[in-house]
Amino acid sequence: MSQPVSLTGYHRILLLTDGYSTPFLAKTAISILRYRTDDVIAVFDHEHSGTDCGELFSTGHGIPVVDVIPEGTDAIFIGIAPPGGKLPATWRPVLIEALAKGIDIISGLHDFLSNDTELVRLAEHHDCRLIDVRKNDEKETATGQPFRDGCLRIHTIGQDCTVGKMVASIEVQRELARRGHDAKFLATGQTGIMISGEGIPIDCVVSDFVNGAAERLVRRNDDHEIVLIEGQGCLSHPSFSAVTLGLLHGSAPQGLIFVYEVGRTEVKGLDNIPLRSLRQLISAYETAAALRHPSRVIGIAMNGRKVSDEEAAKEKARVESEFGLPTCDVYRDGAGALADAVETLQKELSL
Repeated sequence: MSQPVSLTGYHRILLLTDGYSTPFLAKTAISILRYRTDDVIAVFDHEHSGTDCGELFSTGHGIPVVDVIPEGTDAIFIGIAPPGGKLPATWRPVLIEALAKGIDIISGLHDFLSNDTELVRLAEHHDCRLIDVRKNDEKETATGQPFRDGCLRIHTIGQDCTVGKMVASIEVQRELARRGHDAKFLATGQTGIMISGEGIPIDCVVSDFVNGAAERLVRRNDDHEIVLIEGQGCLSHPSFSAVTLGLLHGSAPQGLIFVYEVGRTEVKGLDNIPLRSLRQLISAYETAAALRHPSRVIGIAMNGRKVSDEEAAKEKARVESEFGLPTCDVYRDGAGALADAVETLQKELSL
């Protein structure tokens, strides 16, 4: 029950966010609504039932919010990523009802459904699946051997957690594909896996095997012309820097895209810990990456979700002037400037 089918095989998904429908907690649901819109039939939330996802999340317009499981649902995707990754106790009746109807349940929580004896028994009895996307059997260290010549590896890195590294990776991949490149997004977190259908839940891999898991993810996909490797955490984060460094060294990127949020000043999830400056972080990432493989930041993805269009334009101009790097907000501007930077690096490296 760890992951027996491709997650892209579900086309009538109910997203469960009941009581947790906020941008911070429901980021998994929001991203699935954005990137798998056609596969989602509804969002389950008692409090907001009768409204539209566009009202609730500013994406998924036309998709209803409901308080019952719709007929024809083929899977429930757990749509939240709360601190600690625990399953809300109040959700248990909904999950039991779904399993009794033969509906698969897909979860990215640290609290594995497949370890719950009652849910496992129900799933077996009704011939349906419990799929924990974070569950993995990664037990190999990295080899440090080169990847295939001709594969350009681009990795998103960040100022902090939850700044938009996954979104930047997907948007750049889509723009490169639109231009005719053989580009693939490589997911390293639960939301990315639930969107793309595959990947490595890097934050749930035993520390000695993080580099190896990242290396194998890239090696399985280095037949592609360009791979966009989703970043996790932050190199200076007091809690999550280890997984960030392991992913950086395991994937050995030639190019880095730095992602930050306009106006954020403190580490997310921790009290009164100031963020490092963009310049200090960019320098630290390039230095750390170079210990494994020569690499440099080729562009900056600016998350301007909390500022006006005018403020975003001023910030973009300031950052471009300070760093001499192409900068864009992929939501407002599209990912064209970053795709240009990837193509420029590809030519420089003659790949």
